[in-house]
Amino acid sequence: MLNPDDGQNVYIQQNFKNINLAQARLNSKEFDNCIFKDCNFSETIFQNCKFYECEFTGCNLSLIKIKACNFFDVVFEDCKLIGINWTEATWPKVKLSSPFKFYKCSLNYASFFGLSMKEMIMTECSAKEVNFREADCTEANFSYTDFSGSLFNHTLLIRADFSEATNYDINVFENEVKKAKFSLPEAIRLLNYLDIEIVE
Repeated sequence: MLNPDDGQNVYIQQNFKNINLAQARLNSKEFDNCIFKDCNFSETIFQNCKFYECEFTGCNLSLIKIKACNFFDVVFEDCKLIGINWTEATWPKVKLSSPFKFYKCSLNYASFFGLSMKEMIMTECSAKEVNFREADCTEANFSYTDFSGSLFNHTLLIRADFSEATNYDINVFENEVKKAKFSLPEAIRLLNYLDIEIVE
């Protein structure tokens, strides 16, 4: 059982299921190779926490705060992650690959502004109105994800995979899209920023 006030600060290879810690506060907790399933952490405040090689499945983490938290190789599947400012976490000075993998998650209204998210996996997700400005998403896998209203500006999308992704608005003059992969007919959206007229 995970109790914010139990005095335990390190959890190794533990499984947490159906925990409800909505609006709780977790300070200086470390989770190593832990599994979280069907847990409710909505509006929970995580401060100075560390997550190493953890998995979250079917969890609600909407509107969590992650001030000064560390993440390394964390997987989220079928999770609600709405409204999270990922820039609040502690990021290494050396730009490494993305510490996250997202599968079939809702990431609406999140911010990855200016972060190094190389090789990020965000597949079959809802990423509406997400801020990717100035982020490094080199070789990211964004396949089958909905990007309605999301912001891309000075974003590195080199060799990023947008196969079967939808509703993205990417200005090819203000973002680096060299060797990125897009699918038709959605890729026609890339022509919106060209001074051309398309006729049927």
